Amino acid sequence: MKIVTSIGLFNDAVGKRISITYSEINDKTGEIISDNKRIDRVVTDATARAHADALAEYAQTFVDGIS
Repeated sequence: MKIVTSIGLFNDAVGKRISITYSEINDKTGEIISDNKRIDRVVTDATARAHADALAEYAQTFVDGIS
């Protein structure tokens, strides 16, 4: 099985990009087959892009609160 371990969102020249890190685990033994694998994709789905924008706005509230 593959388990997502981290997600990053970035704005770049091609649009909103998602970077996903994951580990692959053997379902039967629990053994880690591979760790810290990464894929990057441009977010093209409108609903997913709206969710990503909402998360960025939420994160901005924390930055705005720093004095």
